[in-house]
Amino acid sequence: MEEYIVSARKYRPDTFESVVGQDAITQTLKNSIKNNQLGQAYLFCGPRGVGKTTCARIFAKTINCSNPTENFEPCNECESCRAFIESRSFNIHELDAASNNSVEDIRALIEQVRIPPQIGSYSVYIIDEVHMLSQAAFNAFLKTLEEPPKHAIFILATTEKHKILPTILSRCQIFDFNRISVEDIRNRLEFVAQREGITAESDALHVIAQKADGAMRDALSIFDQIVSFCGKNITYQDTIKNLNVLDYEVYFKITETLLAGNYSEALMIFDDVLKKGFEGGYFINGLASHYRDLLVCKDPGTTSLIEVGEKAKAKYMEYAQKCSVPFLFNAIQIANSCDMSYRTSQNKRLLIELSLLKICNLSTNAFAMQQTPQAPVQQVQPKPVQTVAPQKPAPAPEPTVQKPVSITPKPEPTPAPAAQPIVPKPAPAPNSDAEQQGNGKINLMKKIVGLDDTHEDETTKANTATYGDKAYTKEDVISAWMKFVAEKCPEGTRWRSYFKSHIPEDQNNAYIVRVEDDSMQNKLSERKDVMLGFLRKELDNGNFDFTFTVDNSLLEENSKKVMTQSELLEKIKETNPEVEKIITEGDFSQA
Repeated sequence: MEEYIVSARKYRPDTFESVVGQDAITQTLKNSIKNNQLGQAYLFCGPRGVGKTTCARIFAKTINCSNPTENFEPCNECESCRAFIESRSFNIHELDAASNNSVEDIRALIEQVRIPPQIGSYSVYIIDEVHMLSQAAFNAFLKTLEEPPKHAIFILATTEKHKILPTILSRCQIFDFNRISVEDIRNRLEFVAQREGITAESDALHVIAQKADGAMRDALSIFDQIVSFCGKNITYQDTIKNLNVLDYEVYFKITETLLAGNYSEALMIFDDVLKKGFEGGYFINGLASHYRDLLVCKDPGTTSLIEVGEKAKAKYMEYAQKCSVPFLFNAIQIANSCDMSYRTSQNKRLLIELSLLKICNLSTNAFAMQQTPQAPVQQVQPKPVQTVAPQKPAPAPEPTVQKPVSITPKPEPTPAPAAQPIVPKPAPAPNSDAEQQGNGKINLMKKIVGLDDTHEDETTKANTATYGDKAYTKEDVISAWMKFVAEKCPEGTRWRSYFKSHIPEDQNNAYIVRVEDDSMQNKLSERKDVMLGFLRKELDNGNFDFTFTVDNSLLEENSKKVMTQSELLEKIKETNPEVEKIITEGDFSQA
């Protein structure tokens, strides 16, 4: 039985040209070999599986090759190259710093560095996961790294550059490896499939490339896994089934139901997704990406930003025409906000279902907004039928008819009062000044807290409005917040002083407003849509967001600062007993 070798090893690049997605780095290394400008130490840093150790090996093999090609690639035929390929070369030394991270290991390495190579010109020392070295080992390595023997070259590889001492970084040429693009990974997988005699659908390879997250080694490992499951014919359906990936058809289906305003069907689709074993956070994250892809496909100039197969791209472009830009923009915001709140939510399923209802409400509101402008037009047309104005000349004939005095009893002009029904503008008389003033205070408090009838309309406007993408600073946010307080909270109210003392705070580019308890958080959350719409309008940035966070430490502090009117009145009575007399004898309602 022939020995099986995994694709990640079998198809590991052995020349600079076969390295995928790192053209700038490979070209720089080839130029340094061509110009004989080799450094004594290199640092290769980047994510896993992008070719750091592979490039180090190719570089080490090339500088020791006795017959390099015209493009300065290793010949793979000379004694040095064959020794490297057969893993018996004494010119290339690989050290795993994860298991050899002590000072003693570095001392042994320093002793070994002094020995010149037997074949070739250079001894290359590749230290993988170099960030695992202890600080003492780093310090012991400094002098040798800065001034090694002429024949010694060090290549350090790491996935965590920030853990390496600055003194080490200053002694190395640093190469930052990038994540490999989905398209490059897909093309490489096609090449491997052809070499192995495997037929694979393009959409299936796209799914594998996306799952690899920019790592070629991960992509080849997943490819081997799918081949074990599917055999010589890899299909899209088998791939998503094996990798437990949610099919994009589910997102198309739920988008169609949300556009139709069928929230019950949308909830059933989400329930079916949960029954298949998918996490709710994975679903809502995918839904936000789905709406992003639809928004990108609205403009032919940006369709290249979507990373899917050709069949899927054609379907995205078709469905994008069914969705309006405001709908997609607000849907992305709702889904993204849900994704950010998912981890801290106590009822995760309800959070996602509520987000689906909000997205469903976007489509119904958009339909209602298209219909409402027509209603006033129909009402304005009957208004000209107010031909009662021309009938007012009816009194004008009266003077002419006054000549015969006998016509004075003619009470026919009494239809003039009949015109009075057109002026049914008499407002209901207020009961009393005190009652009117009390109702005004109640309505004022409702309006501030966001419980009046206009809150629903303001929320709808905030959800359907579109804003720009203007940059803003913390000072801009505070200025917009204070403007909201000035315009929405009348002078002398408790809410004005409350909002003035609860200003958004910037924590890692995320703004939070600290409140005292859960009840206040719930009360303000009902008003958040209107507040958010006002702030986004002032900042001219539709991506701005903030959250309410409970901080119990504010209870004691704010209890000293904020007092109700009754509490304030009682305190005034304590300090000045004459106030009680003024209240009982004077007209306090006018005070």
